[in-house]
Amino acid sequence: MPAGLAVGRTAGIAEPRLEGGRLFWLEQRPGERGRTTLMGRGGAGAAAVDLTPGTWNLRTRVHEYGGGAYAVAGDQVVFVDDGDRCLWQVTLTSDGDPTTVAEPRRLTAPPDPERPRAFADGLIDRGRRRWIGVMEQDGLDRLVAVPLAGGEPELLHQPADFCGYAVLAPGGGHLAWVSWEQPFMPWERSQLWLAAIDAAGQLRQARPIAGSAAGDPQGISVFQPLWLDDGSLVVANDRSGWWNLERLADASALGPDTPPRWQPLCPMEAEFATPQWVYGLRTTAWDGERLLAAACRQGRWELGRLALDGGPWEPIPLPFSDLAALSAAAGRLVAVAAAPAIGQGLLELDTASGTWQHTPAAPAPLAAEAISLPEPLWFDGHGGTPTHAWYYPPRGSSRAEAPLLVKGHSGPTAMAGTGLNLAIQFWTSRGWGVVDVNYGGSTGFGRAYRERLDGQWGVVDVADCAAAARAVVAAGKADPTRVAFEGGSAGGFTVLAALCFTDVFTAGAVRYPVTDPEALLAVEHRFEARYTETLIGPWPGARALYEARSPLRHAARITAPVLFFHGLDDRVVPARQSEQMVDALRQRGQEVELHLIPGEGHGFRDSAVRTAVLEATEAFFRRRFHL
Repeated sequence: MPAGLAVGRTAGIAEPRLEGGRLFWLEQRPGERGRTTLMGRGGAGAAAVDLTPGTWNLRTRVHEYGGGAYAVAGDQVVFVDDGDRCLWQVTLTSDGDPTTVAEPRRLTAPPDPERPRAFADGLIDRGRRRWIGVMEQDGLDRLVAVPLAGGEPELLHQPADFCGYAVLAPGGGHLAWVSWEQPFMPWERSQLWLAAIDAAGQLRQARPIAGSAAGDPQGISVFQPLWLDDGSLVVANDRSGWWNLERLADASALGPDTPPRWQPLCPMEAEFATPQWVYGLRTTAWDGERLLAAACRQGRWELGRLALDGGPWEPIPLPFSDLAALSAAAGRLVAVAAAPAIGQGLLELDTASGTWQHTPAAPAPLAAEAISLPEPLWFDGHGGTPTHAWYYPPRGSSRAEAPLLVKGHSGPTAMAGTGLNLAIQFWTSRGWGVVDVNYGGSTGFGRAYRERLDGQWGVVDVADCAAAARAVVAAGKADPTRVAFEGGSAGGFTVLAALCFTDVFTAGAVRYPVTDPEALLAVEHRFEARYTETLIGPWPGARALYEARSPLRHAARITAPVLFFHGLDDRVVPARQSEQMVDALRQRGQEVELHLIPGEGHGFRDSAVRTAVLEATEAFFRRRFHL
C-alpha cells in the first residue's frame, strides 16, 4: 500500500452534532494542508455540503491542542476561524436545509497583539442570544459570554486555572462546567461546578459539586457533564478507580447549602471517559428518552444504554471497537466510529430500533483479506505487572523472519486503539509485524493502570515497550536483530529513552520528540507547564531524576541509528529539542537524520508532509535492516 494512500488522503472527522433534525461535523482535509471545514446534511438521503468553503479553517488554539471549534443551536452556528482566532456567526436557512447559509459575520474583534486570546468549547444560549465558552488570555482561562449580535466578551466566571465543557440546563436556568488547577491535568484532578443564572444572565452561587481540587487528599477526575430533560446531571467520575457514570437527581433544584447526592449508574470495570487533551470530547449522550454511552473494556470501546435507576449495562450489538464524540437527539445518535477492518466514519443509529448506518470518511482502500487484524497481547511489563498491547501480524512473510515495529503512543496518557489504522497497514503490507503498546500510564484500563507512570516517566513506559518487543520475539514472531521503535511527542521521548537504556531496539524514528524533560520547564505551554511534576517529580527537588531520564544527557548510550522529524512552528515541544539531540549524536559519530518542516506544528496536518514522513521512515529502516 502506498504511503500516500495510508496517510495522505483520508479526511479526519470530529465533533458531529445532531441539531434540529440536521447533522453537522468537522472534516479535516489533509489534501488542503489540513484545513478543517464544517459539513452539514439535512434529512435522510440528503447530500453532505461544505458550509464553510474556501479558506475558512475551523480550528481553536486554546491550550495549543484546541478542540471545540463550533457550536450550533437552531439556525445559529458560531465557530472559531484559525485565520484571525475570532468568533464568527452564520445563520442557516429555516427550512431544515443546511445547504444555504448567510455570509459569516465576525462577532469578536481581532485581538491585541500584545494580549493574544483564543476561544473554544462554546455553546449557544438561545434564550439570551449569546455564545458561552472558554477564552484563554493572560495565562488564564475565562468562562465568557459573547452576544450573537457581536461585541466584547463578558466575564461570567474566573477559575483558578482552567475550565471548559460547559453545558446549559433545560430551560437555561443553570450552567455546569469542569475546572482544574495546576499542577494537575484534568484526568488527574478536576471538579464539576454548578451555578444558577439570574435574570441578567450572570452566574450566581457557583460551587463545585463533584471531583477534587488541587489540595484535596484524594485525586478524582470528572468528565463531560450532561443534562437530562428532568433537570438531573450525569457525569463520569473516577472515585471508584474507574471513570463510571453518576447521576445527580434534580441538580437544577440543588440549594446552595445542600450537599449533592450522587447515584452511581451501573458500576463496572470500564472507562466511560477519556483524557481531556482537547475540547469537544463526548462519550455520553441523551436522545430525549434514553441515556447512551461509550464504554472502554480491555482496550475496546462499545456502545450501550444505561437505565437511570442503576440497572444493568445494555450493550448495543455493533461491529465497532473505536467510538468517540457521541451526540444524540430525538431518538437518533451519531458518533465517530471505526473497527479493525472498517475505517473511521460517521455512525448514525436509531436508538429505539437499533438500526444503523456507517458512512466512512473515505472508500475502503484495502480488501478485507488484505487487512492485518489486531491480536490482544498481554505480557509482563515493568515490575512483572500485566501490561497490554495490540499485535498486528505481517502480511506475506514468515513471522519468525519479519522485522518488528514497536509503536509508542503520545500523551503519554493516551491509548492504542483498534480502529483501522492505515499507517499500521502500510507496515504490515510490507512484511512487518507491528506491536502498538498500552504501556503503564495508558488510558482505558482504570486509574491504577494510568497512575503506574506517576513519577516513572522514562522508566515504566520504556520497560513496558521493551518487554512487549521481547514477548513478540520470544513467541517466534519477529527477528530480534530487526526491531524498530517509533513514536511522536511523549512517545518520541519513550523511543529515545529506550534507545539509551535498553538493548532491544536496533533503530528508531521520532516525530517532534521530547529529548530533555528539563527543557520543557522553560516552554511557554501553559496546559502542560507542570505535567512533569506528576510524571517525574517537582522541580528543582527532582533535578537528579530529570537528568537521569534525559535522552539528551545520555546521548552517548545510543548506538542505533535514529531518524528525527520536527515542525518549525511547534510551540508545545520546540524544534530546538530535536536539533540539540541530533547535534549530540553527530558529535559522537552516531548515524542520525533530521528533517525540519516549515509550517508544521506539534502534529503534522498536511498530506504531503505526512506522506513524506512515512516514506522517509520506511526508507530509513529499510536501509538499516537491508530489506
